[in-house]
Amino acid sequence: MTGRFFSVSAWQAAAKCYTEPYRRRLAALEGKEGSSMYKITNFTTNDDIRTLSAIGPFTIVQYEREFSVAPQQAQFAWYCNAMNIRRRQVVCDLSKGAVVVQPGAMQWMAGDVHGTSGLKGVGDFIGKTIRSKMTGDPAVKPEYQGTGTLVLEPTYSYLAAIDVSQWGAGIVLDDGMFVAAEASLRQEVSMRRSLSAATLGNEGLFSLCLRGNGAAVVKVPCPQEELVEVELDNDVLRIDGNMAVAWSAGLQFTVEKATSSLMGSALSGEGLVNVYRGTGKVLLCPFQQEAGAMPVQPAAGQ
Repeated sequence: MTGRFFSVSAWQAAAKCYTEPYRRRLAALEGKEGSSMYKITNFTTNDDIRTLSAIGPFTIVQYEREFSVAPQQAQFAWYCNAMNIRRRQVVCDLSKGAVVVQPGAMQWMAGDVHGTSGLKGVGDFIGKTIRSKMTGDPAVKPEYQGTGTLVLEPTYSYLAAIDVSQWGAGIVLDDGMFVAAEASLRQEVSMRRSLSAATLGNEGLFSLCLRGNGAAVVKVPCPQEELVEVELDNDVLRIDGNMAVAWSAGLQFTVEKATSSLMGSALSGEGLVNVYRGTGKVLLCPFQQEAGAMPVQPAAGQ
């Protein structure tokens, strides 16, 4: 009688043999088999797109020529091309690490990409809200994880890739510079050590500070190859104007007279200067950026 029936183990083996091909197919569709199920062509390999820099999960690309131009925008596009004002984009390879980006920055994504709010509880939300009120930075920045590709919205702004680990205790960013960063980096608030630095230095009382080992992408007022890097070893740097776009968190920032006396400052015509003291680095723009200097593309019909 027993010979007419299969044992339990035999039934399990038969069921596994039957369902295994379907399980493998489902796993492949869910991206669990290790190989990517998507392929991107004619993007970064396009002749009209140049890679400006690449670090960590980030690659910054630039469109060398504008082909998608409407007739009413042709003049604008021609002058932009003549003055090196071109579209740039950030491409994130999430297989190299999770990233945090500015809200609304995502343009498209392919493959295994999961977006979250990046919040780790009510306390984290309260802390980020307080930081947002201090720095003017968004309280919640979306975090993207996975093994796929994330592409951010194109921009005419100049972009720079920064290795935060090369800035000692951290890097302090000027207002509105943040674009994206590795999720492993800590985003904190850096407070000015004196009221004069906040009120007279045109830098605000609080700024965003990135700490840890990882990469970040920031907006800068000029091409990255034109940025001047000054490295201080227990020394001092004086700048007439707010041309510093980033500096080491360990530096002491104050606002002082250009010379030792009020009479000397009045006669020299320099007045007050921004002063950075200590050991660290300062990233300078070679000119003082004017408000509203970046171009705004006209709407259709204008």
